[in-house]
Amino acid sequence: MPRVLVVEDDAQLARALAINLKARRYDVEAAYDAATALRLAAAEQPDVILLDLGLPDMDGIDLIRALRGWNRAPVLVLSARSGSEDKIRALDAGADDYMTKPFSMDELLARLRAATRRIEESPARAPSAGAAGAVVTTEEFTVDLAGRKVRRGDRDVRLTPTEWHLLEILVRNPGVLVSQQRLLQEVWGPSYRTKTNYLRVYMAQLRRKLEAKPSHPRYLITEPGMGYRFED
Repeated sequence: MPRVLVVEDDAQLARALAINLKARRYDVEAAYDAATALRLAAAEQPDVILLDLGLPDMDGIDLIRALRGWNRAPVLVLSARSGSEDKIRALDAGADDYMTKPFSMDELLARLRAATRRIEESPARAPSAGAAGAVVTTEEFTVDLAGRKVRRGDRDVRLTPTEWHLLEILVRNPGVLVSQQRLLQEVWGPSYRTKTNYLRVYMAQLRRKLEAKPSHPRYLITEPGMGYRFED
């Protein structure tokens, strides 16, 4: 039973979400402020976090940053803020998805299913001949595919589940151009095949974490209008 942490200061909406999710066999905990959310995230280890940005004791984007210091559960933002700047700030802070209120429960459930799929191993993504080894090493970073870990120099690099999923697909196919449509479908699902802005945001975030010169990447290469390629 997937565990969901709902972080929402609107008690009525939080209750409605909890009732709907429990009816669909999710295990749900609710927090009405950031302090409670951090405590429950540490104690309950949720599989997915649903997060409102307008919390009484901390801005939701700051909470995402705090969680990303030690927690890798997918974060799905549910917010009345509809501006592209807010969406980009949330995604840059470590959110995995963003829904604007009001939203349909069916769409929320579909995105929850997609989020839980991202943290599971997909048997369809078998290693290619060039990436059959468990560890891929470059001059800048090392990717442990079996351990699902990344190190840069002498420190671990914390990736969100979405960032890891993107990196894994590319690393398992070294030198191969992976199309935008394939990445969007495998990471977010078929309904996201045209959301190329998602890729731009997350690839920029990966480059900031892994490349020596993010604006002139050596390993995570863009083929404009087509896709991305990992050069080892």
